[in-house]
Amino acid sequence: MTELRHRGPTENELQHQQSEDKGSDTEGRVDGASDNETKADTGVPEVPIPSDDTPEVLNKALSGLSSRWRNWWVRGILTLAMISFFFFIIYLGPIVLMMIVMCVQIKCFQEIIHIGYSVYHSYHLPWFRSLSWYFLLCVNYFFYGETVTDYFFTLVQREMPLRILSKYHRFISFALYLTGFCMFVLSLVKKHYRLQFYMFGWTHVTLLIVVTQSHLIIHNLFEGMIWFIVPISCVICNDIMAYMFGFFFGRTPLIKLSPKKTWEGFIGGFFATVVFGILLSYVMAGYSYFVCPVEFNNDSNRFEVDCEPSELFQLQDYTLPTVLASFTGWSTVRLYPFQIHTIALSTFASVMGPFGGFFASGFKRAFKIKDFADTIPGHGGIMDRFDCQYLMATFVNVYIASFIRGPNPSKVIQQLLALRLDQQLNIFNSLKTHLTERGLLPAGEEVA
Repeated sequence: MTELRHRGPTENELQHQQSEDKGSDTEGRVDGASDNETKADTGVPEVPIPSDDTPEVLNKALSGLSSRWRNWWVRGILTLAMISFFFFIIYLGPIVLMMIVMCVQIKCFQEIIHIGYSVYHSYHLPWFRSLSWYFLLCVNYFFYGETVTDYFFTLVQREMPLRILSKYHRFISFALYLTGFCMFVLSLVKKHYRLQFYMFGWTHVTLLIVVTQSHLIIHNLFEGMIWFIVPISCVICNDIMAYMFGFFFGRTPLIKLSPKKTWEGFIGGFFATVVFGILLSYVMAGYSYFVCPVEFNNDSNRFEVDCEPSELFQLQDYTLPTVLASFTGWSTVRLYPFQIHTIALSTFASVMGPFGGFFASGFKRAFKIKDFADTIPGHGGIMDRFDCQYLMATFVNVYIASFIRGPNPSKVIQQLLALRLDQQLNIFNSLKTHLTERGLLPAGEEVA
């Protein structure tokens, strides 16, 4: 994207395009710009700034306030509305949460692709948007096809068409992608080669950022809704509290990419998020609905959240260090082990999470736009609200794999059942021999 930023239409190209609009039959020149023109950052055309779409009711109610306080109230009211909607979605269950994640993914992809199309739409690149959406379909088919096989194994093995799709899933995925690749090559136009390859890279980087991260979010959700709700809530809390501390106490600029961000907001948001994460996890850890993994029941053909909570979600006594004990007057505290992990999650959400927002700010500045879109009044587009969430999703997935989750027995059994009978028998005999040597089973003959 950096290269794309520096290689926007130059002044000569824009004049050439204007001459086309006046009746010239010559195509717009892409590859013929000089090196000096290529280096000019001012050559990046601006995306038109969307008009203010704040609801008329809010405009009238807040008309007497200054722009600073008017923006504060608009963001506050819309934030409360979004949080209320988020709680409603949680109430509806994991399936609806997964559907919402998919919808957010599609909208974020559309917003980023639309920026590329808006910046360079004057060239009328053939098939650009169609191929972008086709590649989105291919990548989603690849990622979610494997997830379906993992979590719906019995159902997939029960239906012949699904069994075939599962067996040859990666080959089908590759064939679909190869078809799009060939379509892209066939769409190349003589004088637009460089720009078309820029757009090809633009699409693939967008897929890497949006699709893979949303896929990880759904994997986190299957580990238990608490692994989905707490990290997302910590990012939301940090965003709100950093804004609040910065609004009222902010004096020291934090980073040039975001001039309105301050150290006061950054530090205040950090402490507020850590406290919030500990309290929220304490409330949620007591409910099996939030802590149990989301599993598919083959008998009822639906997802269920029901289990005996693991030790991670059972209260335990912890001895406080001497310094804290003398300060608080408590020698021990009773906590869920998950709350200790929450400190790591909330710390990441406060310290590293904002860099996702800084990255997005740099991207928007590169193309001279204020927001990714105007979907949410006072907040911008969906991508403006989820730029930090995607970075958080990767961290949570890596954290679970590194410190929480061991081998999944149910998935091991699924893989064994997919083997041939003679292979299953060999594994059975090997396992029996191993358990016999450990003294867990009496010695006996191998099964032939």
